[in-house]
Amino acid sequence: MKIRRGKARVRTIISCIIALICAVGVVYSGAQIIAWKIDSDKTIAQTEEINQAVTIEEVDDSDDVEIIAEDEPKEPDTPYWRYIKMSLIDVDFTELRKINSDVGGWVQVKGTNINYPFAKAGDNEFYLKHSFNKSYNTAGWVWADYRNHVDGTDKNMILYAHGRNDGTMFGTLKNILTSGWLDNPDNYVVRTSNDYEDALWQVFSIYHVQVTNDYIKTLFSSDSEFDDFVKMITERSAYDFHTSVNTNDRLLTLSTCYAQSERVVLHAKLIKRLTKN
Repeated sequence: MKIRRGKARVRTIISCIIALICAVGVVYSGAQIIAWKIDSDKTIAQTEEINQAVTIEEVDDSDDVEIIAEDEPKEPDTPYWRYIKMSLIDVDFTELRKINSDVGGWVQVKGTNINYPFAKAGDNEFYLKHSFNKSYNTAGWVWADYRNHVDGTDKNMILYAHGRNDGTMFGTLKNILTSGWLDNPDNYVVRTSNDYEDALWQVFSIYHVQVTNDYIKTLFSSDSEFDDFVKMITERSAYDFHTSVNTNDRLLTLSTCYAQSERVVLHAKLIKRLTKN
C-alpha cells in the first residue's frame, strides 16, 4: 500500500514539474512576442521619423551622369538600356545626420519595402541590435560592412539587415526569390545615394544559401580573384539575368537571414552614377 502511495506521489511531483516547465515556457514565449512587437513598433516609428526628416529627389540625366556601358549590347531595346533610362535618386542627409552621424547612405530596392538610410560603424555588430537613432533594438538597422568606405572606391559594397517577419529592414528581400518579383524585369535595379555619388545598379544574381562568408568580400588582390568571385556568385544565382560582369565593374551586395542557417543574397553591378563634388 505504501509503495502505491509512493508511486502516486512521484507521479504527482513529476506532473507538477512538467506543468511548471510548460508554464515557464508559455510565459517566456509570451515575453518574447511582446518584446518583438515593441521593437517592431519602435522600428516603424523610427522609419516614420526618418521619412518626415529626409528629402529624396529624382535626378534627371545630364552631361554629368556617367554611363557604365563597357561590353554592353548596343541594341537599345535590351534590359540594360531600359534601366539606363531610369532616374537616379539624390538624398539630402542634413537632417538624418542630426539623428545619427553614422549615416552612410540610402538604399532603395525595386519590388520590395527596402527604402532606408544605412549606417556605417566600426564593426558589423552594433547595428544588429541598435536602431538608426542608436537606441537598443533587436530589430537592428541596415548597415554597410565596416570594411567598406562608401566613397565610390569599394569593389564590392555590402549591406546587411535583419530579415524581419513584419516586412521592415530586409524582411522583404526574400521577395526577389518569388515569381511575383521575377516576372517584372523593372524590379532588377537598386538605387543608392550617399555624399559621394548617386548610383543605379543592375541585379545579376540572387539566391539563398547555407550560411557562408564566401560572398562577403570587399577587397580583391587581383583581377583573376575578382573574376573567380563573380563566376561563383553568378553561377549560384537562382535565376539567369543574362547580365555580364567584368573586372572593371563595381558590385553591390545585399544580405539577410532567410532561415536559421540560410541567407538571402542579392548582387548587382553599377551601371550609372552621378559623382558629387
